[in-house]
Amino acid sequence: MNIVVITGSAHQKGTTAALADEFIRGASENGHNIYRFNAAFKDVHPCIACEQCHETDKGCVFKDDMGVLNPYLLKADTVVFVTPIYYYNMNAQIRSVIDRFYANDSELHHNKKAVLITAMADKDKKSADGANISFSHMLEYLDWENAGIVNAAGCWERESLKNTDYPEQVYKLAKSI
Repeated sequence: MNIVVITGSAHQKGTTAALADEFIRGASENGHNIYRFNAAFKDVHPCIACEQCHETDKGCVFKDDMGVLNPYLLKADTVVFVTPIYYYNMNAQIRSVIDRFYANDSELHHNKKAVLITAMADKDKKSADGANISFSHMLEYLDWENAGIVNAAGCWERESLKNTDYPEQVYKLAKSI
């Protein structure tokens, strides 16, 4: 199985990085092929709805790192989104990648699974509601299967994960795919 893990955080040693590592460990142990795309360290322009991707054969007007991600994304059986919750939703870096799915809209429909993994400082998981709802509606639109969601509340720093079972939840989720 081909799995694409898209991370959004600019903190390479942060909570979402640790959770992404646990997912990748579990999925790798099952023999899956993993491609990790760390959006915060890539050149990804936000979609400007110019319609060049749909009205011409030239593809997206931006020639950036989405060109690297797209072949993996199109071959993926499962797409995993790992994002910090900044102000009640996925962060901007991961949203820019998702918005750029538009250029490959027709090729991305159907036959994929998706996972959402979030981490937030807030101890109230309601802070992830925006991300969860957005994820749910995106999957409905793309006709993808929801393979699981883990919302790690109260996890401001990597150290805070040690007192939780969130890494284990993510690892087990990966093993179940």
